[in-house]
Amino acid sequence: MRADARRNYERLLEVARDVFVEQGPSASLEEIARRAEVGIATLYRRFTDRDTLMHTVVLTALNGTIEAAERARQDNSDPLDALAAYVHAVLDLRTSAVIPTLLTVLDLNEPRLKAARATSARLVEELLAEAHKTGRLRKDVTFGDIGLLLTRLSRPLPGPIPAETQHALTHRHATLFLAGLRADPTAPPLGGPALELDDLQRFQQDT
Repeated sequence: MRADARRNYERLLEVARDVFVEQGPSASLEEIARRAEVGIATLYRRFTDRDTLMHTVVLTALNGTIEAAERARQDNSDPLDALAAYVHAVLDLRTSAVIPTLLTVLDLNEPRLKAARATSARLVEELLAEAHKTGRLRKDVTFGDIGLLLTRLSRPLPGPIPAETQHALTHRHATLFLAGLRADPTAPPLGGPALELDDLQRFQQDT
């Protein structure tokens, strides 16, 4: 693929992700093409239909989370720093915003999506296990806490808040949350259900 074609392809996926998050699965493909500054014919040359585009957006986001987890471990010798780096990277990818948005219209058990989800989840569980081994991460922090944090923080705030401010607030609140994960013998129990990966998967199957 030529460099300009590659740029158009990546731009379409990035814009499609954001428009689907904003407008849902029925978002206008013409709007996606317009924001990506390409013609609608270019969009259809790359993605034959809406389902193909949505599938590719989600698969790209999942592969991005895999790369983020691997890079976080490579770049940070401290497991807590690696966990924090992963969280901030995934917030930039907006994986936890686009997947819930398209959850009802995509088959997440499609082989490529299922494999990518499994790999991503395994890497996060490894990040958590390594952080727990240090004794500096609260013992009651689970996979579900990280997954649901990312989902909650990935959704845009209501109102006419500029995108730059939205982005800055997302990372500020993530930093606050991550600070609260550090072990403190005087801290009260978290309360509420401690959800693991299996719990989240069961909830998704029930929706």
